[in-house]
Amino acid sequence: MSQVAIIMGSKSDFNIMKEAIDVLESFGIETEYDIVSAHRTPKKMIEYATNAEKNGIKVIIAGAGGAAHLPGMVASITSLPVIGVPIKSRNSIDGWDSILSILQMPGGVPVATVALNGSKNAGILAAQIIGSFNSIISEKVKSYKKDLENSVIESSKNLKRKS
Repeated sequence: MSQVAIIMGSKSDFNIMKEAIDVLESFGIETEYDIVSAHRTPKKMIEYATNAEKNGIKVIIAGAGGAAHLPGMVASITSLPVIGVPIKSRNSIDGWDSILSILQMPGGVPVATVALNGSKNAGILAAQIIGSFNSIISEKVKSYKKDLENSVIESSKNLKRKS
């Protein structure tokens, strides 16, 4: 059963959201993903958000561009943590419209927001949330972070040798 749901406003968002899918799969976290548009399929969005928890979902990652209402609307319906991924769409104002639409939520409706097109970080954050109650996932996240550290240390050593 999937623990993380990854939803996006349109098919064109998939290439960005795929990074979240890939990182979650690397941690062994079951994911599901779908296109759920806040503006074009509002009934589907309401049904999806309403039923997510009873379907076993623990975290929702929602990516959207332009007006980017999907993460906030989903967060207004569910008590699950929602991570918003602002996406720079083809009609975007350098992505700022998406960033501000997701970031500037009213009090009582929080959405954790990552960087523009930052679905990889959304996946890592979802894994950290799952890891807060699943020790196996927690250890995988710790190992991932250690690998990042080791990579930087190795790069530093290689740089010093060349100068």
